Amino acid sequence: MNTLFRVSSAWGGARRCALALLLAAVFALGAGVTTDGDAAEASKLDVAFADPAWNGKKIPKGQQCSKFGGKGSTPALTVEGAPEGTVEIVVAYNDRDYRPLSKNGGHGKIGYKAGPGTTTIPALPGETADMPEGARIVAKNRATGSYARAGYLPPCSGGRGNLYYADVMVIDANGKVLAKGRIVLGRY
Repeated sequence: MNTLFRVSSAWGGARRCALALLLAAVFALGAGVTTDGDAAEASKLDVAFADPAWNGKKIPKGQQCSKFGGKGSTPALTVEGAPEGTVEIVVAYNDRDYRPLSKNGGHGKIGYKAGPGTTTIPALPGETADMPEGARIVAKNRATGSYARAGYLPPCSGGRGNLYYADVMVIDANGKVLAKGRIVLGRY
């Protein structure tokens, strides 16, 4: 009887843990972006670098965070395939190899006004809350301690070879994800 109770309690704990993780993921998506049912419905975007200095293999020199001597900015991107109803493109920047910043915009989420078709997103400065007209910080990065900065945090692993990527989402006026894409930024 005690063994059954322990297994049952462990299962209840696992369910609570799974629920907590699910809720954390929902809240981490950022204000104004919903995903209820969107994953199955969202079409795929084509995302490419608009700046030849970015090649998806290595983060360009100087594009790291200020803690490691850089003045990094987001890469300029070309996003193709935004469907009718598009009002914004949200880009979530992540470090695959550092778990706390590996998903849902761990390095920040920035929104850009956009419409259907093809949009070129300009490079925006990192480590600042000041955004030009047409851009906004959807969620600041989740770095802590001496790494904490406003807005987008450029690659900041100290050159350990971490892999950085960006998830790109096209959003309608109701915050629904219409299309998604991903681009590997490179290693730093």
